[in-house]
Amino acid sequence: VGVPHPASRLVALALKPDCIQCLQCLPILSAVYNTYLKYHFVSAFWKEVADDFFWKKPATGPMLQYNFDVTIGNIYVKCMEGAKTNMCYNVLDRLVRERNLGEKVAYYWEGNSPDHHMAITYSQLLSQVCRCANVLKKMGVKKGDRVSIYLPMIPELVYTMLACARIGAVHSIVFAGFSSESLCERIMDAQSSVLVTADGVYRGEKLINLKQIADEALEKCREIVTKCLIVKHHALRTKSGAASNIMTDFMSGICSLFWCVQTPWDSECDVWWEEVMRDSPEECEPEWLDAEDPLFILYTSGSTGKPKGVLHTVAGYLLYTSLTFKYVFDHHHDDVYWCTADIGWITGHSYITYGPLANGATSVLFEGIPVHPHVGRFWEIIEKYKVTKFYTAPTAIRLLMKYGREPLYDLSSLRILGTVGEPINPEAWQWYHEAVGKGRCPVVDTFWQTETVKHSYLTLNPHLIFQTFPFFGVEPTILNEHGEELEGEAEGYLVFRRPWPGIMRTVYRNHERFENSYFKKFPGFYVTGDGCRRDKDGYYWITGRTDDMLNVSGHLMSTAEVEAALTEHPAVAEAAVVSRPHKVKGECLYCFVSLKDSREFTHTLVEELKRLVREKIGPIATPDFIQNAPALPKTRSGKIMRRILRQIARNEKDLGDLSTLADPKVVEELFSQRCEAAA
Repeated sequence: VGVPHPASRLVALALKPDCIQCLQCLPILSAVYNTYLKYHFVSAFWKEVADDFFWKKPATGPMLQYNFDVTIGNIYVKCMEGAKTNMCYNVLDRLVRERNLGEKVAYYWEGNSPDHHMAITYSQLLSQVCRCANVLKKMGVKKGDRVSIYLPMIPELVYTMLACARIGAVHSIVFAGFSSESLCERIMDAQSSVLVTADGVYRGEKLINLKQIADEALEKCREIVTKCLIVKHHALRTKSGAASNIMTDFMSGICSLFWCVQTPWDSECDVWWEEVMRDSPEECEPEWLDAEDPLFILYTSGSTGKPKGVLHTVAGYLLYTSLTFKYVFDHHHDDVYWCTADIGWITGHSYITYGPLANGATSVLFEGIPVHPHVGRFWEIIEKYKVTKFYTAPTAIRLLMKYGREPLYDLSSLRILGTVGEPINPEAWQWYHEAVGKGRCPVVDTFWQTETVKHSYLTLNPHLIFQTFPFFGVEPTILNEHGEELEGEAEGYLVFRRPWPGIMRTVYRNHERFENSYFKKFPGFYVTGDGCRRDKDGYYWITGRTDDMLNVSGHLMSTAEVEAALTEHPAVAEAAVVSRPHKVKGECLYCFVSLKDSREFTHTLVEELKRLVREKIGPIATPDFIQNAPALPKTRSGKIMRRILRQIARNEKDLGDLSTLADPKVVEELFSQRCEAAA
């Protein structure tokens, strides 16, 4: 593609004439690509995107202003300065009142149990959001105040976050699997005046007392939180769904009643959701906000150190999530879209709530887990609602691969598959494409961060698993350790030259940390913290976190590539690779492998794995140590905690904060099975 203007260079970087046919998988993306190229300036492109939405007051400044160079001044990004709008108005009122979508289903909610489900129309959603907004206002919440939300995947979670957006409050959602310490830390950092939680939730067959966890958190921050709003979870008022005989139903009812009675209650602070919502008015005028007013704070998980309060703003987030959802998933008005993520993470914020709603989409909102009450739950839901776009994580794909080659459900409604959250290994990609998509659905493999919101890269061609190119407005480059740009075929640090509307604005109450974390290492660039390889054809391969990159005998390599090679072995279900100091090579590879059911960890298997890595990557990548790992240490969101694995590999017993670890017993088992040669 011959593109004369630098503003269009960001697309041309990786999109060559011979691969435009890939876009035929998603015709609408091809059309917008051509639209993008016709503009001489990026701002004109975003101006046209903005024209789809309502602005109480138009922008007085440029579409985008920024400084990425810490050596010349403070880092900043501004989008549509001077404009006024409201996120909630644009994703609800605009659709109900201007586009007559009030009777369209916004969400099909599926609970942990298949017995619990409901359909919520756009009109019903607007009504509930306004009632919740009035409740928050009555509690004293006003523009700029922070509200912490600690809820499972129930409709009230969406109601609350949109209610905050409506009145100009800043929501801070905390994943409902986090501990009381993690919740307390986030409440205190955000200085939230209100906490919204539930009495409890079933996750699979496990009952989690959220109110008790919330109370433990509030013990340390009672002076900050003035009100705690508690939802009575539907599942706890009826039956758990774990079984269906009369005695189980009776006992479930007794347990639920006993739980409610036993729940500690602070009459000055605690309020039942149902009681205050019952008489709350269904009309609430939106607060008109500046384009750069904060929309939400979302804390990054603890797997990379102390959580950071990533702050996103109103206008830029609206533009970017709406656009990426529309084109990445080729949205059509009759689609039924399902993202299996939790709203407690950025994927859920962007692609369960704001992005789909901004496009008037119908989505599935799922509370459960993939294997409850049976291993076909995902496929059962796809068949039930005739889901057309399905977006899930490689971890879930690898889990479900264990249970059979062909899902025994009608998946013919599917048109596009997506993966998110981590690099997907080739074996999982092939299974997803062939067993779930029946070889006919394109797979979009998306790269994003809590900080960046966006889908930066896409995988479209089923024959080139990691073929990637940047989304509109994203201009990547690759740097070496010295900050020098690498041309042609290269591997190094992935950075971005310029912002896009949806990039984070700061770390809440710590702008210095924002600058140090993302801009200090390479002035003039946003540093993703991820490694990247550009192949001879100009395509980008995201290789994993740079803190997971190794320098072995002067060769920079990503652990993600080694993990992909290991999981190609038929005995390996999952692998994680970390670095370990080596006297000669500087660093060497220490590998943890989880085997598939009935497979045995033997010396022969270890040698086979080493040989496989040598064949796939080269001798330089040969692992020094391979350890059996019946399970890997993960956060409650499913992220592997590589910091812990590095310490196990080095036999360092002081592991620090383990509050985000889903199962601490995993660590003890891994220490007991350390490779003897690594002692």
